Amino acid sequence: MKHYIGIAGTNRQGSTNRRLLQFIKEHFADKAEIELMDIGDLPVFYKTPDRSVPERVTEMAKKIEASDGVIISTPEYDHGVPAVLMNALEWLSYGVHPFADKPVMITGASYGMLGTSRAQLMLRQMLDSPELSARIMPSSEYMVGHSLQAFDDEGNLKEGALVNRLDGLFADFDTFVDVNKNLVYDREHVMQDIRVSDLKNDL
Repeated sequence: MKHYIGIAGTNRQGSTNRRLLQFIKEHFADKAEIELMDIGDLPVFYKTPDRSVPERVTEMAKKIEASDGVIISTPEYDHGVPAVLMNALEWLSYGVHPFADKPVMITGASYGMLGTSRAQLMLRQMLDSPELSARIMPSSEYMVGHSLQAFDDEGNLKEGALVNRLDGLFADFDTFVDVNKNLVYDREHVMQDIRVSDLKNDL
């Protein structure tokens, strides 16, 4: 059984993005083990002189590296990703690079109609940066709009069409993860580029 890390891009405990990841964890419990990771307790990012990172970041990086893939669910604030998610990605691309060639599936839930479409686009661009170099599953937007009304009292998605689409995307992500394991050359190439980038940043 595969092991995935789920990250809600928020520090709000009652977030519907947390609720979405919890639903994904329970809904696919027979297909994968999904460990939810909290990013709300990280300090504000700053460049340390020796490129050291907080112990919490090291722990997170080790878990991401050991996982088969990552599922990120992002809210949308002002047409972009929340500051707390940007902060976590900054730490996880400074001295440590657990996202390098790591398969990532992006989801999002928002109170409005558009369901984080702009934030997901921004997140894709960030994850595609040389310092992160994640492998984002293509053509896989999953957006839950009007998220305050989207879940029942047990935390399940009410709309059958949303559940069916999630089933299909999760199956595709499982295949995407398997394919990614065979792309050895690109992984080594990416890590070399990251080492060069780190060296330039130290100058």
